[in-house]
Amino acid sequence: MKGSWFSEYVRVYNFLHYKGGHALKKKLVLTIITLIVMSIIAGCSFGGGKVLDRMEKSEVLNVAFEGTYPPFNYLDDNDELTGFDVDISNEIAKRLGVKANFVTSKWEGLIGGLKADKFDIIIGQMTVTEERKKSVDFTDPYVITGSVLITREETNDISKLEDIKGKKVGVGGGTTFEEIANSVEGADVKLYKAFSDYLEDLKNERLDVIINDQLLVSYNIKENNLPIKVASDILKVDEVGMAVNKGNEDFVEKVNEALSEMKEDGTYKEIYKKWFGSDPVEQ
Repeated sequence: MKGSWFSEYVRVYNFLHYKGGHALKKKLVLTIITLIVMSIIAGCSFGGGKVLDRMEKSEVLNVAFEGTYPPFNYLDDNDELTGFDVDISNEIAKRLGVKANFVTSKWEGLIGGLKADKFDIIIGQMTVTEERKKSVDFTDPYVITGSVLITREETNDISKLEDIKGKKVGVGGGTTFEEIANSVEGADVKLYKAFSDYLEDLKNERLDVIINDQLLVSYNIKENNLPIKVASDILKVDEVGMAVNKGNEDFVEKVNEALSEMKEDGTYKEIYKKWFGSDPVEQ
Protein backbone atom coordinates (compact mmCIF):
# COMPACT_ATOMS: atom_id res chain seq x y z
CA MET A 1 0.00 0.00 0.00
CA LYS A 2 2.77 2.39 0.98
CA GLY A 3 4.49 2.02 -2.39
CA SER A 4 1.49 3.43 -4.27
CA TRP A 5 0.36 6.50 -2.37
CA PHE A 6 3.73 7.38 -0.82
CA SER A 7 5.59 7.44 -4.13
CA GLU A 8 2.84 9.60 -5.60
CA TYR A 9 3.20 12.00 -2.68
CA VAL A 10 6.98 12.24 -3.23
CA ARG A 11 6.46 12.90 -6.95
CA VAL A 12 3.94 15.70 -6.26
CA TYR A 13 6.05 17.19 -3.50
CA ASN A 14 9.23 17.27 -5.59
CA PHE A 15 7.39 18.83 -8.51
CA LEU A 16 5.96 21.62 -6.38
CA HIS A 17 9.01 22.09 -4.20
CA TYR A 18 11.61 22.28 -6.97
CA LYS A 19 9.40 24.47 -9.15
CA GLY A 20 9.44 27.22 -6.56
CA GLY A 21 8.74 25.94 -3.06
CA HIS A 22 6.26 28.71 -2.25
CA ALA A 23 4.13 28.47 0.91
CA LEU A 24 0.97 28.07 -1.16
CA LYS A 25 2.41 25.10 -2.96
CA LYS A 26 3.57 23.53 0.30
CA LYS A 27 0.09 23.99 1.71
CA LEU A 28 -1.30 22.21 -1.35
CA VAL A 29 1.04 19.29 -0.69
CA LEU A 30 -0.18 19.03 2.90
CA THR A 31 -3.77 19.05 1.69
CA ILE A 32 -3.04 16.23 -0.76
CA ILE A 33 -1.36 14.20 2.00
CA THR A 34 -4.34 14.72 4.30
CA LEU A 35 -6.78 13.55 1.63
CA ILE A 36 -4.67 10.48 0.85
CA VAL A 37 -4.43 9.49 4.52
CA MET A 38 -8.17 10.01 5.01
CA SER A 39 -8.97 7.81 2.02
CA ILE A 40 -6.67 5.07 3.34
CA ILE A 41 -8.34 5.17 6.77
CA ALA A 42 -11.77 5.07 5.17
CA GLY A 43 -10.73 2.10 3.04
CA CYS A 44 -9.45 0.19 6.06
CA SER A 45 -12.66 0.86 7.99
CA PHE A 46 -14.75 -0.44 5.12
CA GLY A 47 -12.59 -3.55 4.87
CA GLY A 48 -13.03 -4.22 8.60
CA GLY A 49 -16.76 -3.88 8.16
CA LYS A 50 -18.41 -3.38 11.55
CA VAL A 51 -21.36 -5.70 11.21
CA LEU A 52 -23.73 -3.93 13.61
CA ASP A 53 -23.34 -0.57 11.82
CA ARG A 54 -23.74 -2.18 8.41
CA MET A 55 -26.81 -4.13 9.48
CA GLU A 56 -28.52 -1.14 11.08
CA LYS A 57 -27.90 1.05 8.02
CA SER A 58 -29.11 -1.54 5.52
CA GLU A 59 -31.83 -2.94 7.81
CA VAL A 60 -30.78 -6.39 6.58
CA LEU A 61 -29.07 -9.28 8.38
CA ASN A 62 -27.21 -11.42 5.82
CA VAL A 63 -27.27 -15.00 7.08
CA ALA A 64 -25.26 -17.84 5.53
CA PHE A 65 -25.66 -21.61 5.60
CA GLU A 66 -25.45 -24.55 3.18
CA GLY A 67 -29.13 -24.72 2.26
CA THR A 68 -28.91 -28.50 1.73
CA TYR A 69 -29.15 -29.70 5.33
CA PRO A 70 -32.71 -30.64 6.36
CA PRO A 71 -34.27 -30.05 8.80
CA PHE A 72 -31.93 -27.17 9.59
CA ASN A 73 -31.69 -25.30 6.27
CA TYR A 74 -32.96 -26.55 2.90
CA LEU A 75 -35.24 -25.84 -0.04
CA ASP A 76 -38.86 -26.97 0.29
CA ASP A 77 -41.09 -28.19 -2.55
CA ASN A 78 -41.66 -24.58 -3.61
CA ASP A 79 -37.91 -23.87 -3.74
CA GLU A 80 -38.19 -21.67 -0.67
CA LEU A 81 -35.55 -21.86 2.06
CA THR A 82 -36.96 -23.34 5.23
CA GLY A 83 -35.84 -25.20 8.33
CA PHE A 84 -34.88 -24.72 11.96
CA ASP A 85 -32.01 -22.35 11.13
CA VAL A 86 -34.26 -20.29 8.87
CA ASP A 87 -36.87 -19.87 11.62
CA ILE A 88 -34.21 -18.99 14.21
CA SER A 89 -32.60 -16.48 11.82
CA ASN A 90 -35.90 -14.77 11.01
CA GLU A 91 -36.78 -14.46 14.69
CA ILE A 92 -33.40 -13.02 15.63
CA ALA A 93 -33.54 -10.57 12.72
CA LYS A 94 -37.00 -9.46 13.80
CA ARG A 95 -35.79 -8.80 17.34
CA LEU A 96 -32.87 -6.82 15.95
CA GLY A 97 -35.31 -4.69 13.95
CA VAL A 98 -34.16 -5.90 10.52
CA LYS A 99 -34.99 -8.53 7.90
CA ALA A 100 -33.02 -11.71 7.26
CA ASN A 101 -31.49 -12.26 3.83
CA PHE A 102 -30.20 -15.78 3.19
CA VAL A 103 -26.99 -16.68 1.37
CA THR A 104 -26.18 -20.32 0.57
CA SER A 105 -22.64 -21.61 0.32
CA LYS A 106 -20.74 -24.88 0.27
CA TRP A 107 -19.73 -25.85 3.79
CA GLU A 108 -16.01 -25.45 3.09
CA GLY A 109 -16.59 -21.87 1.87
CA LEU A 110 -18.61 -20.58 4.81
CA ILE A 111 -15.84 -19.26 7.05
CA GLY A 112 -13.90 -17.86 4.08
CA GLY A 113 -17.01 -16.06 2.87
CA LEU A 114 -17.64 -14.67 6.33
CA LYS A 115 -14.09 -13.35 6.61
CA ALA A 116 -14.47 -11.76 3.15
CA ASP A 117 -17.62 -9.92 4.37
CA LYS A 118 -19.89 -11.72 1.90
CA PHE A 119 -22.40 -12.09 4.75
CA ASP A 120 -22.79 -11.02 8.38
CA ILE A 121 -23.26 -14.27 10.28
CA ILE A 122 -23.29 -18.05 9.82
CA ILE A 123 -26.36 -19.70 11.33
CA GLY A 124 -25.80 -23.14 9.87
CA GLN A 125 -25.11 -25.84 12.50
CA MET A 126 -21.47 -24.94 13.01
CA THR A 127 -20.06 -26.65 16.08
CA VAL A 128 -17.96 -24.44 18.34
CA THR A 129 -14.35 -25.69 18.38
CA GLU A 130 -11.08 -24.23 19.63
CA GLU A 131 -9.68 -24.36 16.10
CA ARG A 132 -12.61 -22.40 14.64
CA LYS A 133 -12.42 -19.86 17.45
CA LYS A 134 -9.01 -18.88 16.12
CA SER A 135 -10.71 -17.59 12.94
CA VAL A 136 -14.14 -16.39 14.08
CA ASP A 137 -16.12 -15.52 17.17
CA PHE A 138 -19.20 -17.44 18.26
CA THR A 139 -22.43 -16.44 19.93
CA ASP A 140 -23.85 -18.41 22.83
CA PRO A 141 -24.83 -21.94 21.70
CA TYR A 142 -28.24 -22.16 20.06
CA VAL A 143 -28.30 -25.97 19.74
CA ILE A 144 -26.93 -28.66 22.04
CA THR A 145 -26.69 -32.00 20.27
CA GLY A 146 -24.19 -34.79 19.61
CA SER A 147 -22.42 -36.96 17.07
CA VAL A 148 -23.57 -40.56 16.54
CA LEU A 149 -22.80 -43.58 14.38
CA ILE A 150 -25.40 -44.41 11.71
CA THR A 151 -25.61 -47.76 9.96
CA ARG A 152 -28.04 -49.73 7.83
CA GLU A 153 -30.81 -51.43 9.77
CA GLU A 154 -29.32 -54.91 9.33
CA THR A 155 -25.85 -53.96 10.61
CA ASN A 156 -25.16 -55.39 14.07
CA ASP A 157 -21.38 -55.19 14.51
CA ILE A 158 -21.06 -51.40 14.89
CA SER A 159 -22.24 -49.77 18.12
CA LYS A 160 -19.13 -48.09 19.57
CA LEU A 161 -16.58 -45.73 18.06
CA GLU A 162 -13.80 -48.33 18.10
CA ASP A 163 -15.99 -50.57 15.93
CA ILE A 164 -15.32 -48.39 12.87
CA LYS A 165 -11.74 -49.70 12.64
CA GLY A 166 -11.38 -51.34 9.25
CA LYS A 167 -14.77 -49.98 8.11
CA LYS A 168 -15.61 -47.55 5.33
CA VAL A 169 -16.73 -44.41 7.12
CA GLY A 170 -18.48 -41.46 5.44
CA VAL A 171 -18.28 -37.95 6.91
CA GLY A 172 -18.50 -34.35 5.79
CA GLY A 173 -15.11 -32.84 4.97
CA GLY A 174 -13.99 -30.10 7.38
CA THR A 175 -16.53 -31.09 10.04
CA THR A 176 -16.15 -32.29 13.62
CA PHE A 177 -17.43 -35.66 12.34
CA GLU A 178 -14.24 -35.94 10.28
CA GLU A 179 -12.15 -35.33 13.41
CA ILE A 180 -14.01 -38.09 15.29
CA ALA A 181 -13.61 -40.58 12.45
CA ASN A 182 -9.90 -39.85 12.10
CA SER A 183 -9.37 -40.47 15.82
CA VAL A 184 -9.77 -44.22 15.16
CA GLU A 185 -6.66 -45.77 13.69
CA GLY A 186 -7.45 -48.04 10.77
CA ALA A 187 -10.78 -46.45 9.88
CA ASP A 188 -11.17 -45.95 6.12
CA VAL A 189 -12.47 -42.38 6.21
CA LYS A 190 -14.07 -40.98 3.07
CA LEU A 191 -14.87 -37.26 2.83
CA TYR A 192 -17.99 -35.79 1.25
CA LYS A 193 -19.32 -32.31 0.53
CA ALA A 194 -23.00 -33.01 1.26
CA PHE A 195 -24.80 -35.19 3.80
CA SER A 196 -27.17 -36.45 1.11
CA ASP A 197 -24.22 -37.92 -0.82
CA TYR A 198 -22.78 -40.04 1.96
CA LEU A 199 -26.25 -41.00 3.18
CA GLU A 200 -26.92 -42.37 -0.30
CA ASP A 201 -23.64 -44.29 -0.30
CA LEU A 202 -24.52 -45.84 3.07
CA LYS A 203 -27.93 -46.96 1.80
CA ASN A 204 -26.32 -48.43 -1.34
CA GLU A 205 -23.69 -50.32 0.69
CA ARG A 206 -20.74 -48.31 -0.56
CA LEU A 207 -20.13 -47.33 3.06
CA ASP A 208 -20.40 -49.33 6.28
CA VAL A 209 -21.16 -46.45 8.62
CA ILE A 210 -21.48 -42.67 8.65
CA ILE A 211 -21.08 -40.14 11.44
CA ASN A 212 -23.41 -37.20 11.79
CA ASP A 213 -25.66 -35.25 14.12
CA GLN A 214 -28.19 -37.16 16.21
CA LEU A 215 -30.94 -34.57 15.64
CA LEU A 216 -30.43 -34.47 11.90
CA VAL A 217 -30.41 -38.23 11.47
CA SER A 218 -33.37 -38.91 13.75
CA TYR A 219 -35.41 -36.35 11.81
CA ASN A 220 -34.48 -37.84 8.43
CA ILE A 221 -35.22 -41.41 9.51
CA LYS A 222 -38.64 -40.35 10.73
CA GLU A 223 -39.57 -38.05 7.84
CA ASN A 224 -38.24 -40.19 4.99
CA ASN A 225 -38.68 -43.70 6.40
CA LEU A 226 -35.01 -44.44 5.75
CA PRO A 227 -33.65 -47.99 6.13
CA ILE A 228 -30.96 -46.84 8.55
CA LYS A 229 -30.61 -46.50 12.31
CA VAL A 230 -28.72 -44.61 15.00
CA ALA A 231 -26.29 -47.32 16.11
CA SER A 232 -24.51 -45.70 19.06
CA ASP A 233 -24.90 -43.48 22.04
CA ILE A 234 -23.72 -39.86 21.61
CA LEU A 235 -20.00 -39.94 20.88
CA LYS A 236 -19.36 -36.28 21.57
CA VAL A 237 -21.64 -33.53 22.81
CA ASP A 238 -21.64 -30.60 20.38
CA GLU A 239 -22.42 -26.97 21.14
CA VAL A 240 -23.59 -25.24 17.97
CA GLY A 241 -23.07 -21.49 17.75
CA MET A 242 -23.52 -18.67 15.26
CA ALA A 243 -20.22 -17.55 13.73
CA VAL A 244 -19.28 -13.87 13.36
CA ASN A 245 -16.15 -12.09 12.17
CA LYS A 246 -13.77 -11.15 14.95
CA GLY A 247 -13.92 -7.56 16.17
CA ASN A 248 -17.73 -7.40 16.31
CA GLU A 249 -18.32 -7.87 20.03
CA ASP A 250 -21.19 -5.38 20.05
CA PHE A 251 -23.01 -7.36 17.35
CA VAL A 252 -22.41 -10.68 19.15
CA GLU A 253 -23.84 -9.14 22.32
CA LYS A 254 -26.99 -8.03 20.48
CA VAL A 255 -27.51 -11.49 18.98
CA ASN A 256 -26.96 -13.13 22.38
CA GLU A 257 -29.54 -10.82 23.91
CA ALA A 258 -32.08 -11.73 21.23
CA LEU A 259 -31.38 -15.45 21.66
CA SER A 260 -31.70 -15.19 25.45
CA GLU A 261 -35.04 -13.39 25.11
CA MET A 262 -36.28 -16.13 22.74
CA LYS A 263 -35.43 -18.79 25.31
CA GLU A 264 -37.00 -16.86 28.17
CA ASP A 265 -40.32 -16.15 26.44
CA GLY A 266 -40.70 -19.66 24.98
CA THR A 267 -40.22 -18.75 21.32
CA TYR A 268 -37.05 -20.83 21.00
CA LYS A 269 -38.74 -23.87 22.53
CA GLU A 270 -41.69 -23.46 20.17
CA ILE A 271 -39.40 -23.41 17.09
CA TYR A 272 -37.40 -26.37 18.40
CA LYS A 273 -40.49 -28.52 19.00
CA LYS A 274 -41.86 -27.62 15.58
CA TRP A 275 -38.85 -29.24 13.91
CA PHE A 276 -37.79 -31.98 16.31
CA GLY A 277 -40.93 -32.87 18.26
CA SER A 278 -39.19 -32.67 21.64
CA ASP A 279 -37.91 -30.15 24.15
CA PRO A 280 -34.43 -28.75 23.56
CA VAL A 281 -31.46 -30.26 25.35
CA GLU A 282 -30.32 -28.05 28.21
CA GLN A 283 -26.67 -27.24 28.93
